[in-house]
Amino acid sequence: MRRTTTPTARRLAAAAVALGSFLALAGPTAPAGAAPADPVKTVFIGDSYTANYGITPVNNQDNERGWCFQAAQNYPAVATKRLADKGITVDVQADVSCGGALVEHFWKEQELFGGLGRVPAQQDALKEDTRLVVGGMGGNTLGFTSVIKQCSAKLRGNEGALLPGSPVDPESPAAACRTFFESEDGKAWLDYSLERVGGDLEEMLLRMSYHSPDAERVLVGYPRLVPQDTTKCSTAAPGQTELPFADIPQDALPVLDQVQKRLNDVMKKAAADEGADFVDLYDRTGTNTACDGANRGIGGLLENSQLEIGQPLPWYGHPNEKGRDLQATYVAGKVEEVLNR
Repeated sequence: MRRTTTPTARRLAAAAVALGSFLALAGPTAPAGAAPADPVKTVFIGDSYTANYGITPVNNQDNERGWCFQAAQNYPAVATKRLADKGITVDVQADVSCGGALVEHFWKEQELFGGLGRVPAQQDALKEDTRLVVGGMGGNTLGFTSVIKQCSAKLRGNEGALLPGSPVDPESPAAACRTFFESEDGKAWLDYSLERVGGDLEEMLLRMSYHSPDAERVLVGYPRLVPQDTTKCSTAAPGQTELPFADIPQDALPVLDQVQKRLNDVMKKAAADEGADFVDLYDRTGTNTACDGANRGIGGLLENSQLEIGQPLPWYGHPNEKGRDLQATYVAGKVEEVLNR
């Protein structure tokens, strides 16, 4: 399918996908213009990295959506304030980001943490008059928590009991995870999972155009977790006793980084192929990884987050407040660019 650019062309393409047919369409590029003076009707979608799991207080504590662990001050909320400071008013129609969401939960109902409720498909929040859709998903469809559990004996046990997912192959020891992902079944699983992510993201982006034909779509990638210099990961962060990546073998850290880099590339390609914009957080957060000590923007796997359910919940590699602010900065910058072109 050739790249579609106009809302009408994107909507027709989405309809064609929904009908199971193939349609090649192209249209002229929309003319450049100033950012709209009227409020921009916006929907935020996404998984725990958009919801900013680990940061409190949490929205919707009086209903089942509370189990999405969506922070009241997640990056959509912070980015909205930063845009307002620049004279760009974002009218948030909904923020349906939810921890644990797969890409398919954009069009399918999602069962919440621990089976404690269900939430509607995220696409239900989109309206005919929505002008901007922002957020990111893909890591759960890939099965990144399964990758982590494949490499960590601790997270296969009680310390990872609240982390969804199982190791890819529990018969293969955690210490051998680098070899596992670089050969035979592990490599095949990873290749297939990434292919699935790409296909699901393309469908999600097409569905956005079908439901909100005039909306700009901004797909947000994931911040970098593992630094280029992995020796930094052999030191605990200030005030911590656990290493940033717990007991994951040192030689497996480049593998984790490569998995994340490949996911980032898949997301970038899906956005480009479907005429959407992409926020490349991976390339911009290399000095704020989980192993960057006081400058870390990512909470360590077993570092206590701000959440508690009887006991503190670990960050499990999610952005802390510094990381949240970095997400907000780059997302606000991209939205401003999109609305001003």
